[in-house]
Amino acid sequence: MPFITTSDGTQIFYKDWGPKDAQPIVFHHGWPLSADDWDNQMMFFLAQGYRVIAHDRRGHGRSTQTWTGNEMDTYSADVAALATALNLRDAVHIGHSTGGGEVARYVGRYGGDGRVAKAVLIGAVPPLMLKTANNPGGLPIEVFDGFRAALVANRAQFYRDVPSGPFYGFNRAPATLQEGVVANWWRQGMMGGAKAHYDCIKAFSETDFTDDLKAITVPTLVMHGTDDQIVPIGASARLSAPLLRNAQTKIYEGLGHGLCTINPDVVNPDLLAFIRS
Repeated sequence: MPFITTSDGTQIFYKDWGPKDAQPIVFHHGWPLSADDWDNQMMFFLAQGYRVIAHDRRGHGRSTQTWTGNEMDTYSADVAALATALNLRDAVHIGHSTGGGEVARYVGRYGGDGRVAKAVLIGAVPPLMLKTANNPGGLPIEVFDGFRAALVANRAQFYRDVPSGPFYGFNRAPATLQEGVVANWWRQGMMGGAKAHYDCIKAFSETDFTDDLKAITVPTLVMHGTDDQIVPIGASARLSAPLLRNAQTKIYEGLGHGLCTINPDVVNPDLLAFIRS
C-alpha cells in the first residue's frame, strides 16, 4: 500500500488514482473516518478524467496510530508533505467536516506558489465549533466532553450510535436507516486509534480557523445542509463565507451532515460545476 513518511516518522496512507498529468483533486475526510469515506466522489471524478487523491489522517484508517501530533497544525503539515511528495500543482482540495478544517489550515498556510487552484468546504467545522464569548452560536463544551466520555466508555457502541442517528439524519422521519452506510462508518472508525480520535475532538471543536479563512485567496465553495445536526450551519457556513475573499455558497435545504454519502447525485454535479468554472 502507498505511504509517505513524515518528519516525525508517521506513516500516512494515501490513494492516488487516475492520470498523473490530470488536474488533481485531493479529498480530506471527517472524524473519525478515512479516505474510504470518499469512494463515491473519487469514482465519480476519476470517470471525469481527474487525478483523485485521498489520505488517511494520522491516527485514522491505515495511517500510524499516533500518540502525538493529533492537532490541526500537524494535520496540515502532513498534507503539505503529501503534496510535496506527489508534486501536486493546481490542485483542488475538498474537505468534509473536520477535513474542512484541515483544508482551511492547509490552503491558508501552504496553498501558495500554484499548489492550490480551488478549495471546497462541505459541512465543515470552520470558523470555530466551540461556543465562546466571541462565538455565541457555537456548541457548548459539554457536547464535546460528552463525545470524549462516550469514546472512552465504549468506542465501538459510540461509533454505531453516531451514524445510526444524527450524522446521516437517520433519526429524522421519514428517513430509512441504511445499514451498509452505518456499518461502513463503524468499520472506518474502528480502524483508527482511540487516543488519536480522542485528541481530534479537541482539534475539530476548539481550533479557531478565522485567520486561515482570511488567508485563503483561491476561489472557495462552501457547501452545507440546513439540517446538519453535527456541524450546525449557523455556526459554520453562515460565518465562514463572509471571511473568505472569493467565496461561493451552496446551501441545501433539509440535507444533513452526511450529504456526500446520502446525496451524491446532488453534491457531485455541483462540485464538478465549481471545479470546471
